[in-house]
Amino acid sequence: MTRKYELVYVASPIATEAEVTDLHAQVAAIVERIGGEIEKTEPWGRRRLAYAIGPHKEGIYVVETIIGSGELMKEIDRRLKVTELVIRHLVVRVDEQQDVMERSRARRAVTSRRRRVARGLPPDREPGEGQRSDGDGDGDDDRFDMSRGGR
Repeated sequence: MTRKYELVYVASPIATEAEVTDLHAQVAAIVERIGGEIEKTEPWGRRRLAYAIGPHKEGIYVVETIIGSGELMKEIDRRLKVTELVIRHLVVRVDEQQDVMERSRARRAVTSRRRRVARGLPPDREPGEGQRSDGDGDGDDDRFDMSRGGR
């Protein structure tokens, strides 16, 4: 089953640009060999680390979005663990987060419809319904604006 993953790796700050490019080429070769696809690569460049990792206070960040199987990501993880150039890496499954958001959005919609029907309203909102207006038509909510003479 193919899924969408985000791979972030931090290369040593003493690495040259050619070494980082070679590291990306190694990851791309693994993806191609096992049967995946690199959707996007973003080199973030040299950045300060949140905390020192060994003697390193900086690192060269690279973010890649990969579509592939779990076996592909296990192989990439295994390879990056033994590469001396990489000081840290992280693999996150992105499509799972999107599924969770869609489920919670659907759950909220069902709850909202149920509550609206219980109050005698139509299940879905009408356009413009539910927004406060003080009658002047500008649509601004100035209840908390202290400059207009509020309390």
